[in-house]
Amino acid sequence: MADTHKDGEQKNVARDDTQSHQSLDTKDSQTIANKLAKESIREKEGNKDSIETQRVKEDPTLPARAHGNEPSRGAKIDAAIEQEEQEYLERKGKA
Repeated sequence: MADTHKDGEQKNVARDDTQSHQSLDTKDSQTIANKLAKESIREKEGNKDSIETQRVKEDPTLPARAHGNEPSRGAKIDAAIEQEEQEYLERKGKA
C-alpha cells in the first residue's frame, strides 16, 4: 500500500478550510430556505403548529409507522380515543 504522505507524518488541515466547504453546501442552504418558506406560509395561514405536528395530532401512530416500527401502546390508545370521539361527534351531528 502506498503511503499518502512522503514524510510519513500526519498532516493537520487548518480549521477554516474544513468549515468553508460546509458553508458553501447548496443542499444545506436550499433546505434552510425551504424550511423558512414553509414556516412563513404557515404563519400567514395562522397555524400555530408545524405540518409535522398537525399530522401527528391527526394520527398519533404515524411517527412509528413512518419509521417502520410498531406504534407504542399509548399511541394506539390515543388513536382509539380519537376515533371514538370522532364517531361520537358524528352521531351528535357536530362533525
